[in-house]
Amino acid sequence: MFTEIIKFILYSGVIVLISKYVLVPTLRKLAENLNLRAKTVGNIAGYATSVPELLTISISSFTGLVSTSIFNVLSSNVINFIQYIASILSNKNKKAFRNYAIRIDIVLVVITILIPIALIMKKVEMNLIVVPAFLILYMLFQYINHNAHKLYLEKEDGEIEKEIEIERKKVEGNTRKTVLYVAILLGIGVVLYFVGELLGDTLGNLCNRFNISQVVLGILLGFITSIPELITFFESQKHHKKESGDDMLGVVEATNNLLTSNVLNLFIIQSIGILIYTLTV
Repeated sequence: MFTEIIKFILYSGVIVLISKYVLVPTLRKLAENLNLRAKTVGNIAGYATSVPELLTISISSFTGLVSTSIFNVLSSNVINFIQYIASILSNKNKKAFRNYAIRIDIVLVVITILIPIALIMKKVEMNLIVVPAFLILYMLFQYINHNAHKLYLEKEDGEIEKEIEIERKKVEGNTRKTVLYVAILLGIGVVLYFVGELLGDTLGNLCNRFNISQVVLGILLGFITSIPELITFFESQKHHKKESGDDMLGVVEATNNLLTSNVLNLFIIQSIGILIYTLTV
């Protein structure tokens, strides 16, 4: 059992380290090379930092540990939110909460925490019936987020768009660099796939051979897979403060990172896990 726990920590750590030091920085460079806005960069970072959850939840579901996946989602989303609040307070950006777009995004984030809690308390079975509802909610959340930013950020903080435009002009897109970053991302995907398979075998052993609760495994995975978000929340605010002196840009990026990550975890990645579990059982 001790050996399997060491393997669990090792494989999980590799996924986190690759995500932190290779995946996330590469995606940021790609986004900046394509001259994307802070909101878009935050969304991309959200997709990037959800890769560990995609791997662990898919692997858990493939090995029949579907209960582990929902606790992984809940744990990840709660920890993401706590880390986000900590990053805002640490960077003294509380004033950003006055903006209605940021407030709406935070409400959506809270809902991504309440939904899995309700599912667990009501003992709702994670089956195919849940998937359409998740997909509809995903589209609804995206719609609300898009319109909230369009309405309130442009209305109340009109100057932020000018700052974004200035920052976008600092970097000239380079096709060669773009191709390089895409190639690196593909390589990362291959490495993560093989590490993920090893983690899946270890999860199955811990649960089936040593009777470790799926709840415990899910919570542990939530802690591990939330580390990349911790890095990006702090890094985004530090980056924009250094580059443009605009605290709001960093908050916009961090907030969209948080919301995108939580929404993906709950509605898309959990749905993928359900589909995998249904097809493999």
